[in-house]
Amino acid sequence: MKLVLHRAYFEEGTNGTLFNSGKFLCHTIELPWNDNKRNISCIPEGVYEIEPRFSKRFKHHLILKDVKGRSFILFHPANNALKELQGCIAPVTYLSGIGKGVYSRNAMQKLLSLVYQAKDRKETILLTIKSQNYEHCRTL
Repeated sequence: MKLVLHRAYFEEGTNGTLFNSGKFLCHTIELPWNDNKRNISCIPEGVYEIEPRFSKRFKHHLILKDVKGRSFILFHPANNALKELQGCIAPVTYLSGIGKGVYSRNAMQKLLSLVYQAKDRKETILLTIKSQNYEHCRTL
């Protein structure tokens, strides 16, 4: 399974649009780019493997593997990057501002469903993160 996250960077946060095999899946919010500093920056662009994970705090969520200089970078629900994220990525249904979105749990369920289906098919799940390509821009 190949996911692609197109990002747009702003001082107050990072907004993204997530695609699965070229089809729009959801939007994302993250912290602003701050030189990959732990807990205060989004992660560098690149290709990451994703695995499903479960914890008491976030229940079912996703973890990105082998993020340079970082650990426990997750996909988990959040609606305000500055208040709720520490370097992780939150899927959202709609963007409501820079680093802000709504209906994050709904978007997370949609993403989890696709990831678990891919895992059942024994597929590797890869996420490619890159700068926004404005041809694909929807609600930014």
